[in-house]
Amino acid sequence: MGTFCSGSGTIADVFPTTPRDSDAWDEDVSREIARSAPRRGDSGFYAGDRPEEPAEDDEDEFEEEVRFVPVRRQLSVAIGGFAALLGAGLILGAQSSGPDARLPYAIVLLGVQALYVLAFTMAIRPPAAGIVAGVCMATGLAADYLAVTSDPAGVLDLIYLLVGGFVVALVGQTIRARDRLQLRDALGGTFVIVLGVVSFATPLVLVRKPIGTQAVLVCLAAVALSLLVAHLTDAVFPKPRIAPAVPRGATGVILGAMLGTLAAAALGSVLVLPFTPAKGAILGFAVAGIAGLVDLAVNFSEAGRSMAGDAPTFWVARHMQGPLGAFALSLPVTYILTSFMLS
Repeated sequence: MGTFCSGSGTIADVFPTTPRDSDAWDEDVSREIARSAPRRGDSGFYAGDRPEEPAEDDEDEFEEEVRFVPVRRQLSVAIGGFAALLGAGLILGAQSSGPDARLPYAIVLLGVQALYVLAFTMAIRPPAAGIVAGVCMATGLAADYLAVTSDPAGVLDLIYLLVGGFVVALVGQTIRARDRLQLRDALGGTFVIVLGVVSFATPLVLVRKPIGTQAVLVCLAAVALSLLVAHLTDAVFPKPRIAPAVPRGATGVILGAMLGTLAAAALGSVLVLPFTPAKGAILGFAVAGIAGLVDLAVNFSEAGRSMAGDAPTFWVARHMQGPLGAFALSLPVTYILTSFMLS
């Protein structure tokens, strides 16, 4: 103890007992407390209370789970059945259409055109939808009349009518200012509606040609079978999935196109010349492939609208849209191939 006290320092130097100034002590303590206290961020949360943000991998997994749309088997069967019935009606109407009995077939086609306008107008939702639908129905009626009465039978008048109907529909969309703002984005959708309506009049032109009725049989049978097989396959084996948000499988699309081509080749082998199995296969491959792609594109469009947060299309129109669009866009190809390969 003596040794510790005899050093150069004292106990007072090591443990000062002199009281510090109270005001200075309070300021030091206040600064220390303020420095260690949690601060409120821009989001309104304190630093210790801020909720944890999910990791990027968790967000991606969550989005993928939300966007995955399961395949409804009964719905796939119903869509395939509708495609088969639509194809059967168009084929039977063409087979029963004679020189003096084309009016019943024209009435059938007008009903199909009305379904097409209803489904695609509700799905695409162009500006001034009522005006567009009215113009398209008038265009379809005029197309059926020209297809039956034009002499000689051809599609030149239908092409003129297509351009005229498209222009009138665009003019109708410029009446209101709010519709004019959406006109540029609606050009493609409006043209698709008018094109499909006019396309459904081409079977009336084909049945007036020597080999046209057989061409309608071969091509529409290929389209109907390809759509039926594709959707039935989706009901049983919808794999591999084309996209999580699209309830379709690649197996069904490929198998439908193959069997549609095979059916067209088989029909080409039993029909009269100039049909051959090779020509039937070429026609079937073209129209079945186009039909499958159009049907699939409709599913992608609906999935895109759903992911964008738009209101879904009315369920009847949504499920009819694929087969109707597939038949509509395969009919012009049928006419072109018939004119170049069989005439």
